[in-house]
Amino acid sequence: MAKEQISIFDMFKIGVGPSSSHTLGPWRAAQQFTKVLEDKGVLGDVEAVKILLYGSLAKTGVGHGTDIAILLGLSGDDPVTCDVNQITPKVEHIKAAHELVLAGKHAIPFYFKEDLLFLFQESLPFHPNAVTFQAFLKGEKAVSETYYSIGGGFVVQEGDDSGFLSEIDLPFPIDTAQELMLACMRTGLKISDVVMENESAWRSEEETKAGVLRIFTAIKECIYRGCHTSGVLPGGLNVERRAAKLNKKLINDRSYVDFESWVQAIREGGKDFDYILDWVSCFALAVNEENASFGRVVTAPTNGAAGVIPAVLQYFITFHNGFDESKIIQFIATASEIGSIFKKGATISAAMGGCQAEIGVSSAMAAGALTECLGGSQRQVLMASEIAMEHHLGLTCDPIGGLVQVPCIERNTMGAIKAITAAQLALRSNPDKAKVSLDAVVKTMWDTAQDMNVKYKETADGGLAVHIPLSLPEC
Repeated sequence: MAKEQISIFDMFKIGVGPSSSHTLGPWRAAQQFTKVLEDKGVLGDVEAVKILLYGSLAKTGVGHGTDIAILLGLSGDDPVTCDVNQITPKVEHIKAAHELVLAGKHAIPFYFKEDLLFLFQESLPFHPNAVTFQAFLKGEKAVSETYYSIGGGFVVQEGDDSGFLSEIDLPFPIDTAQELMLACMRTGLKISDVVMENESAWRSEEETKAGVLRIFTAIKECIYRGCHTSGVLPGGLNVERRAAKLNKKLINDRSYVDFESWVQAIREGGKDFDYILDWVSCFALAVNEENASFGRVVTAPTNGAAGVIPAVLQYFITFHNGFDESKIIQFIATASEIGSIFKKGATISAAMGGCQAEIGVSSAMAAGALTECLGGSQRQVLMASEIAMEHHLGLTCDPIGGLVQVPCIERNTMGAIKAITAAQLALRSNPDKAKVSLDAVVKTMWDTAQDMNVKYKETADGGLAVHIPLSLPEC
């Protein structure tokens, strides 16, 4: 059986918020379904389409924009390139006109309330995030496909046993932290170097570096946009955006005109502990407020946890003079490898493992990446990742109203701060004396995920989601 081979560009994907598993995944599934129809040569024969949402996709689908994502995916829009300002108008037009243009080519009647069904009490066995598309053709024929959104924008089609990437001979096939450490010991390479060697099996080094820098461009644009956009987040909770106000207060009238001069203006404020702490929170808030507003973000490794890695990376860039392309590539490469170990050994889906699978994993990824970029050894990188995750074990996913706003946005600030603390601890420690390994934490996280009550797994059936009245403001 083929082993799962995961690239940097699987762990980091450019997309649209608010959720990688509930927005980006279903969006990609809808695109895949229209491609199935085109490949079969029956797109023009479709007379009607029905969409069935199961499990967690049904229970928190509205709050996470699953319905919106599916309509856009079926319409032929792509989350990487679509105009995010046209998302709401386009969906409202589909609902009002009762018409859906499949793949942007073939118009069919579509009645939102009858043709897109939320099956709250039904779940499919493979994964809680399931969607079935049914296309009814001329001549009483039909095409039906089921897809599972398994976290981080990864999508699996039912009956498809192929890997995410075609299996090839990687220089360093790695599934566990121990295997990663052995590769580093055998070669003397840094973790980021091991990652880049593997990436070169798929594409040239220049292409990989260019792709990583595109990821970074999307990250920095998201941070900057979020720090300069005010207002109230959509969805009915009336949560006020805070990053812009915090940015204005912290920048204290220092002038800037773009991202680069903004970074310099932040640096001019000094390195007081409170000042740095506030900026890390601001960076994380900015990204996740954009995410909650159907903005363009980078899954890192998920949308719900999209603010942790950008906040820690921005902290490194701003307060450790890390604004260097090679360092940024090193950071993202290292983070991706830590994330892939969790993906292979446990899960990055909150619907499978609770918020430990999202904020916890992203914090571990950020901690390891920061440690390597600050000069830590390979063992210290793994130690930092372990420390960060160890203190997220058991974290539940309980979004109020099914929205990625409360407590999700603030949890990203906590994950970022824990990542920085974990990196500092590891850099000041002897990893040979560590009592807990990263692999032990991955195994523990998976055991915890399996033991966790389903109501704490992105269903909005437990925790804060049932104890906070929706009319209350965030506090």
